[in-house]
Amino acid sequence: MDDEMTNKAAAARLKSEGWSILETTGFMHLIGPLWERRVDGQYEFALATEDKHHNRRGMVQGGVMMTFADRTCGMTARYTSGKEFMATVQLDTHFVEAGQIGDILISRPRVVRSTRSLIFMSTEVTVDDRCIVMANGVFKILKGPR
Repeated sequence: MDDEMTNKAAAARLKSEGWSILETTGFMHLIGPLWERRVDGQYEFALATEDKHHNRRGMVQGGVMMTFADRTCGMTARYTSGKEFMATVQLDTHFVEAGQIGDILISRPRVVRSTRSLIFMSTEVTVDDRCIVMANGVFKILKGPR
């Protein structure tokens, strides 16, 4: 199956499961499309991996998975706090298993703790029911866009 057919099949599957495409710009637009949905009040995000996401071994590039974890944790921190501007202070990432091109990565971030200036987040990036990445991040609440 070629890349275009694989991408269409992944998009059809995600749409049928209640996912919608998330508007992105800049760097995230190059990685995406990113998908989003809410299940039982919790945010979930998906990324259907494509050939553009491969590393030299033909697996999903670790940086793609780190970026996905960072963005989804940051977005969830923003959504749940109601604060518009945040910056990643720290992101600890553990690669548990390799991701295969064609996998649909799922991130279900959760707030671990929130203070007036910091939000501590955690997520597991999974494929089906297998955890492939664990990440913990700290996000600084900013006053404005800079």
